[in-house]
Amino acid sequence: MAEQITEEQLRGLKYFKRLSPLLDRLHEVGTDRDRAGNRQLFFDQYCKLVLLYLFNPLISSMRMLQESLQLNNAARAVGVKRFSVGSFSEAPAVFDPQALKEIIKELANEIRPLAGDPRLKDLKHLITLADGTILAALPKLVSTIYNQGNNGKPMHGWRLHTHLVLGHPAPELIERTSAKGAASSERRHLRQHLQAGRCYVLDRGFQDAKVFNDIHAVGSSYVCRVRENFSPRVLEERNLSAEARRGGVIRDALVSTEQSDHPLRLVAVAGTPHPKRTRSGYRQSDGTIFILTDLLAEPPELIALIYRYRWTIELFFRLLKQILGCRHLLSQRPEGIDIQIYCAVIAAMLIHLQTGKKPSKAIVFVLGMYLAGIASEEEVLARLNRVDNTGVKLAAKDALWKKLGVA
Repeated sequence: MAEQITEEQLRGLKYFKRLSPLLDRLHEVGTDRDRAGNRQLFFDQYCKLVLLYLFNPLISSMRMLQESLQLNNAARAVGVKRFSVGSFSEAPAVFDPQALKEIIKELANEIRPLAGDPRLKDLKHLITLADGTILAALPKLVSTIYNQGNNGKPMHGWRLHTHLVLGHPAPELIERTSAKGAASSERRHLRQHLQAGRCYVLDRGFQDAKVFNDIHAVGSSYVCRVRENFSPRVLEERNLSAEARRGGVIRDALVSTEQSDHPLRLVAVAGTPHPKRTRSGYRQSDGTIFILTDLLAEPPELIALIYRYRWTIELFFRLLKQILGCRHLLSQRPEGIDIQIYCAVIAAMLIHLQTGKKPSKAIVFVLGMYLAGIASEEEVLARLNRVDNTGVKLAAKDALWKKLGVA
């Protein structure tokens, strides 16, 4: 049983002070088969090492993580003695990553969403962004070396299926599958995890009449980008208001397809012209974005706005891979990958709870220095409480350019 945390202990970096007691609950997980009582690396310690790695960009491998514990401050802060490479590699095989979900659930209950866009406040469904991303893994079998994609690289890795509620710092669902085969299908995974009362925002990879029908059947809605060659039967062309045109909408039509069992709507939004890669090379695209939805009553500019927020999940994947270091996998074992991903979710939640901000490189860096015992609590709090004038400076710059007649 974890020790009760007092208010005195929760001053300053209170959420990060809770981290160690939260992880201490996992100490006995996976010790059932250790009848000799000689295990040296426990689940809670393994997770603390993973978090130390995630928060410190200078630690880029398992061996560098091992070397970091030669520093007395780091070893004391983490509470883990020097470990062997063999014990660290073997450890995930005996630990249950699902135990981390209880900690994630507890932290999620304390999270307050970031301030939302007031234009979306009347939407009756909860906006949920669904997508997947690939985590590359080193090919271990000769056969995988010859299984290459169009870019000539080995197609070997894992896919993370992710559902992120708009305004939340961490996903409510994140599951790993192989990057290949039927189990990796994003559309199949989504159909298996649909919930009522959601507005699923999807990209072109989810375009499928069965997916749309299933979403509609459970009492949810969807906003999905479709391919340029999508050609439904047009039932009615709607007139566009001035607000819609200002929102970039160039078309709003009620449509139907033979596969659909409910009314459909196609909204076209002007985009930036750009070269589009095809199998035979490149061709110029006018940048138009075609969005299919079953939201029939909402103004078309709101549909366009909802889809623009789909990039929020891409920003989370960037946080996961670039800022929290999940481009490099500390373990090639499936259980080890799950532990690393769940620890990254915990890290994102802790940053949000502590700062009320989206994680950034600067925030992750200074908190990493604290967890490693290098930065003091006072130094970290001074950095976190520093006024961010970026928005003010940009506004002043824009005002100056307008005054000079440049913009």
